Amino acid sequence: MTDGVSANSPVNSGRFATTAAGRIRILERYKRIAMVGLSSNPFRPSHFAAIYMLSEGYDVTPVNPREKEVLGRRSYPSLRDVPGAVEIVDIFREPAAVPPIVDEAIAVGAKVIWMQLGVVHEEAAERARQAGLEVVMDRCVKIEHARFFGGLSTLGLNTGVISSQRRNHLSAK
Repeated sequence: MTDGVSANSPVNSGRFATTAAGRIRILERYKRIAMVGLSSNPFRPSHFAAIYMLSEGYDVTPVNPREKEVLGRRSYPSLRDVPGAVEIVDIFREPAAVPPIVDEAIAVGAKVIWMQLGVVHEEAAERARQAGLEVVMDRCVKIEHARFFGGLSTLGLNTGVISSQRRNHLSAK
């Protein structure tokens, strides 16, 4: 398989592979996420990821020149326009758009480049690493957080129930 999730994926064995421990450390250490390509469309993966990360206490800043506001937060046209520090640059764009985003991330002093599922750009990742940034490719920040910190369920939210069976809400107590 080459889906970025299986153990045999090139993402897990390539020079930019991050360990589970490395991803946990990133998610514990950095709390300011600039989501590049965050959409106001509630059916887009970026929208759902942002809702989840906000619910987990992260400061999510939308970066999308086509949006004025997403989830009640002002959207900025580029990383250079985001006020304050940017720690994680979470990229929800096609791989061809990654190099200029990485250049901006380096310029603003970001700590981590996080490329979402299906987003892989080896050359841009190398440039980010050379500049001292950590790189995660072909992984979803929401899925990784939920996996490590107990937030996985049908809806991607932590139900507090540990079971392989669905709970019957209609049953008598």
